[in-house]
Amino acid sequence: MYRVLLSNELTCDSHPPFQLCHKPATSPSPPSSLRRPPVPQSNGENPGSLFPSVSSLSNKNLSVSPSFRSKTGSGHVACASKGANNKPLTGVVFDPFEEVKKELNLVPNVPQVSLARQKFTDGSEAAINEQINVEYNVSYVYHAMYAYFDRDNVALKGLAKFFKESSIEEREHAEKLMEYQNKRGGKVKLQSILMPLTEFDHTEKGDALYAMELALSLEKLTNEKLLNLRNVAEKNNDVQLTDFVESEFLAEQVDAIKKISEYVAQLRRVGKGHGVWHFDQMLLHGEEIVA
Repeated sequence: MYRVLLSNELTCDSHPPFQLCHKPATSPSPPSSLRRPPVPQSNGENPGSLFPSVSSLSNKNLSVSPSFRSKTGSGHVACASKGANNKPLTGVVFDPFEEVKKELNLVPNVPQVSLARQKFTDGSEAAINEQINVEYNVSYVYHAMYAYFDRDNVALKGLAKFFKESSIEEREHAEKLMEYQNKRGGKVKLQSILMPLTEFDHTEKGDALYAMELALSLEKLTNEKLLNLRNVAEKNNDVQLTDFVESEFLAEQVDAIKKISEYVAQLRRVGKGHGVWHFDQMLLHGEEIVA
């Protein structure tokens, strides 16, 4: 039984140890006809090797990680990024005190000018004021409808309740736009509100159907105005105003159009007689209306 010793000696149980020879054994060279042609060397690579040497990699603008170099004890560790410079990263990405200088110059010193205004154009400010006026006008019309259906000789309390809630909702929309205008540093400029109709009776359709069709037209008009406001914001590259209109108004407006469209269809189905009273009672008590 032979054993390999740490001292590179070979021994067995019956023979004394003898020293291994590190000199490679020589063999007769093959004939010249059987020899392989020499592989040309390029870029410091070893002939016949499948991969380039590490020393050749270090000459190809491959950066070396200093921390990994210290761990391995070797200075030939290639980084994965080709062409990266060998300058160590300083860790400084943003110098606030240097970059804030240009912003300090933009802070107004006049007390009449908003301090919060940033990337908010005059066009966006004017479009918001226009939409505020739209919301207030629609609210005013709904309030007139509420007053009409609440009369003692009309007495459709469910429709009166519906239009009163709609008036409050439109006014809240106007107030939300006013709050946003102040938040962005704009100035709210309220415009005049036209006097709405006071009579909504219609000989052919009846007052309930006529008022509901008018409400549907107003909701669609409001939706068009909101889309125009969004287009102004997009044209002025005002991402924040675009997000505000889309998240706070557009989805809700689609829901309102769908609901009032169903009310119009149901009122057309029931006619002007007892069906209107039944429809009104369902609105009054908050029951689901089934056509």
